Amino acid sequence: MSDFFQILHDNGTLLLMGQYPQGPLGGVLCTLLLSLLAVVFAFPVGILIGLARIAHWRWLRTAAACWVYLLRGIPLMMVVFWTYFCVPLLTGHDVGGFVTMLCTLVLYESAYVAEIVRGGIQALPSGQNEAARALGMGHLRTLWSVILPQALFNTLPSLISQLVSIVKDTSLGYVINVPELTYAANQVNNQLLTKPVQVFAIVALGYYIINFSLTWIAERLEKYISDKRQPVQPEASGITPPQVMTQTQ
Repeated sequence: MSDFFQILHDNGTLLLMGQYPQGPLGGVLCTLLLSLLAVVFAFPVGILIGLARIAHWRWLRTAAACWVYLLRGIPLMMVVFWTYFCVPLLTGHDVGGFVTMLCTLVLYESAYVAEIVRGGIQALPSGQNEAARALGMGHLRTLWSVILPQALFNTLPSLISQLVSIVKDTSLGYVINVPELTYAANQVNNQLLTKPVQVFAIVALGYYIINFSLTWIAERLEKYISDKRQPVQPEASGITPPQVMTQTQ
């Protein structure tokens, strides 16, 4: 046990933030930053693809379905390599490992976010769409003002759970020299040479703490959303049920 504390004491800063401020940001902070940026960019892309999956135009549904099935059907490592070699060819400039991994996660996770959004929209009662159209709203306005806000609210736990997967997927950035937590742990292991079990056990614990916290937040949100869906009880709303009214009369 003393080895764990000694490793944390000597290399805690490297595992937490890499070589920053003397060098690039790394470690836990790099992992979190990469994950959050991936969510920020993959979220709107996933919404658009999810809407395309239920569009009226068949060609748009087919294109969105091909995107989803292709990215969900191949390993993330393959997407990492494709992005690593293709992005410089498309842009004409060398791209760093951090940007490459960010592009990879945005592409890959957009397919999963799209399916979450599509499921959330299709889970809503059809009366929501019918009521909006009866009020004279067009298709796009109905989606934007009525359907999408409810679907996104209901899918918040699933979206946060997807963030857990993104945090774990950032570890693949190690192969293209992204200075995230796994890369920092390998640097520590190369310095010590004799304590790989202790080093990577600390890394595993770090991932567990991050993902357990996100899972806990998702569970709290799911409970909150479930409570919001419960119908208001007559006693709580101040409305007297008909049976009670009859008895009092």
